Amino acid sequence: MIYTLKQKFIDNVIVFLLVMSSGGMLFVFNRNVMYAVFLLLLVSVFIGNISRLTKSMLSASLLGFFSLLFLFFINYLSAISVQSLNKYSYYMMVIVVCLLTVLHFSNNRQEDYFIARLYFILRIIVIHASINVLAFSVIKNNLFVISNSFHECQTFLNIFFYSGLEKKFALISFMGFDFYRNQGLFWEPGVLQVFLNIFLFLELFIFKKNKLWVLLAVFAILTTYSTTGITILLIQIAYYIKYELKNSKILIPFVLLISFPIYLIFANNLEEKIAGEKEGSFQKRYFDLIQPLFIAIQNPITGIGMDLSKFQEYRSSFYFESSVFNSLQDKVGLELKMEITDQGSSNSFMYLLSTMGFPTFILFMYMFFRQQLFVERKYLLYSIIIMSLMTSPLLLRPFFFILIISGFVHSFYKITSHKQNF
Repeated sequence: MIYTLKQKFIDNVIVFLLVMSSGGMLFVFNRNVMYAVFLLLLVSVFIGNISRLTKSMLSASLLGFFSLLFLFFINYLSAISVQSLNKYSYYMMVIVVCLLTVLHFSNNRQEDYFIARLYFILRIIVIHASINVLAFSVIKNNLFVISNSFHECQTFLNIFFYSGLEKKFALISFMGFDFYRNQGLFWEPGVLQVFLNIFLFLELFIFKKNKLWVLLAVFAILTTYSTTGITILLIQIAYYIKYELKNSKILIPFVLLISFPIYLIFANNLEEKIAGEKEGSFQKRYFDLIQPLFIAIQNPITGIGMDLSKFQEYRSSFYFESSVFNSLQDKVGLELKMEITDQGSSNSFMYLLSTMGFPTFILFMYMFFRQQLFVERKYLLYSIIIMSLMTSPLLLRPFFFILIISGFVHSFYKITSHKQNF
């Protein structure tokens, strides 16, 4: 089948919107409009390709949709407080967008087309991020503020974005080089690093086209100054040395030489987070790992409900005490100093566990690992995504939730296609 320029363009737009809907500034400031555009595009593509639609794939998609609808409906009914219908409506939108995207790439395209389009879009994001951090010194006097009830940042022509310039730790100084933490096209650096590391994964282990892209991606990741991002970067470098350079040992010293300054940046960053001026950031993430677990233990079957504002209200008065946890802290040497917060959780997995309960959480994680959008070196990719989402509230955003959707569709497709053969 010929893959036309028109088809590539449509697929590029779909994947771009999928990425942007998961923390991109385009959706932060225009969420309702952009979701409407995204949904309209997907529905148009669905109608335009309806003649290709197989009964098995349609049945699998519908079974996936109604299964998820049932789970969220049960969660809504069993929540410990009255939940907002608007929040659950948003989750329904995410489910529909993800299902139509999976349906499109599974039914109308070859299996590697999705990652090919993602690779193309992430290249653009890498280029933009690299320019974004360098352009600041030139355009810093020509920025203007944009804001809504969720976020505020400064921008240059809505092309380059800089959030929190007034904050104490926005400016990073390292070995005489000063820069503002790079957020690229996203609302904060921790989101940008996820996509930069996914691009690095695709370049190093899947496409392997040009090592200049590797260097550019490494540079962009370092400018986020994200502890998680740099940790993942070092893991990918170690993995690359072990499995990709075993037949090119002459290159290992060169790669190690490049890795050394990266490790210095990582060590400096980690020391600041654990025991330095930025300890508050580490404590918040530590707290977001532990407190939601105890909330889930007290509400194990269906959780407390998916309404974020109700979750924040509940956790603001939820105290926990555990002799086992205290003993573990003594052994590890890490002390949890926070006792309470009224903010949301930065840990996607613990948030899901505490709001939906153990059964749904286990089912979602099972489907996450059964996804079929990424098939090569997928366990390394899982590590990248899991580490990132443990410090970013992104799991229920389309780009990441689509992995769970893919697992549902794949599981039901095996059933429906098997029945079609009889």
